Amino acid sequence: MLPWRRLLRPLTALLLTAAVALFPAATAAHAADARPSAGWNDFGCRPSAAHPRPVVLVHGTFGNSVDNWLGLAPYLKNRGYCVFSLDYGQLPGVPFFHGLGPVEKSAEQLDAYVDRVLAATGAAETDIVGHSQGGMMPRYYLKFLGGAAEVNALVGIAPSNHGTTLLGLTHLLPYFPGVGHLLNENTPALADQVAGSGFLAKLNAGGDTVPGVRYTVLATRYDQVVTPYRSQYLSGPGVRNVLLQDLCPLDLSEHLAIGLFDRIAFHEVANALDPARARPTTCASVLG
Repeated sequence: MLPWRRLLRPLTALLLTAAVALFPAATAAHAADARPSAGWNDFGCRPSAAHPRPVVLVHGTFGNSVDNWLGLAPYLKNRGYCVFSLDYGQLPGVPFFHGLGPVEKSAEQLDAYVDRVLAATGAAETDIVGHSQGGMMPRYYLKFLGGAAEVNALVGIAPSNHGTTLLGLTHLLPYFPGVGHLLNENTPALADQVAGSGFLAKLNAGGDTVPGVRYTVLATRYDQVVTPYRSQYLSGPGVRNVLLQDLCPLDLSEHLAIGLFDRIAFHEVANALDPARARPTTCASVLG
C-alpha cells in the first residue's frame, strides 16, 4: 500500500474530530435535548388556511435535524408554519454528524419522513427546504421515488445540485488513485457530491426538474464549499435561481452562514414558500 493511501484512511475520522472541535456547543445542545424546544417537530401541529402545507427542513452534510435549523425553524414557526426536520444519512458509530451515507438511501429516509408528516398533519402536500446536500438530495426523491405527488415546492439553500469542485480540489482526484474508493467506502455522500459523480449523472440525466414542483435555488457568490456557485442553479420549468448579492450587495454570507443565520436568505425562503404574499427582499430584510 502506498504511504499516502495509509494517511488518507483516517480522513473521515479527522474531519469528524474537527467538526466536534469546531462546534462543541452545538453538539452539547443536541446531546442534551434531541427534540427542539422552539416549537418545531410538533406532530400535533395542524396547518392553517394561510399556510396549508407543512414545511420539512433537510439538513446538509455533517448536519443534523436540530443544529442546522436553530435559525430558520423558529423563523418559519413564528410566521405560522408547521415545521418539521429529520435526521438522515447516519453512519454507524457517528453521532450528531449526519448526511454521510449514500444519497439514494437518504432520499428513501426523506420519503418515509414526508409520509409520516403528511399522515400526522392531514395535509395533501408538503414544501421542502434544504441546505447544501439537503437541497439536492430531495430531487432524487422527487424524480425517482414518487415525491412529486407529495411536494409542492423545493427550496435549496446553497444546494449541491451539480456537485462541487471544492475550489478545484476535486480535479486532483485522478492523480491520487484510490482516493475516490476511500470516499465511497467511508463517506459515500461526499463521493456522491463530487462534480461528475455517477450519482449526479443519474440525478441530472433528462433534465433537472420534474413537472408539478416549484423550485427555488438560493446561492451566494462567496460559497467556498459548493463551487462554482453557479453549479447550484437549476434549469427547467418552474425554476427560480436567486443570487443573494443581487438582492443585497452587502450580504457576505458563505456556505454555512446562508443556511444557519442569514435572515436575508430566510426572507427569500418565506417568499418562495408563499409567493402570493411575497415581499421584496432587500438588505433591510435582515430586520424583518
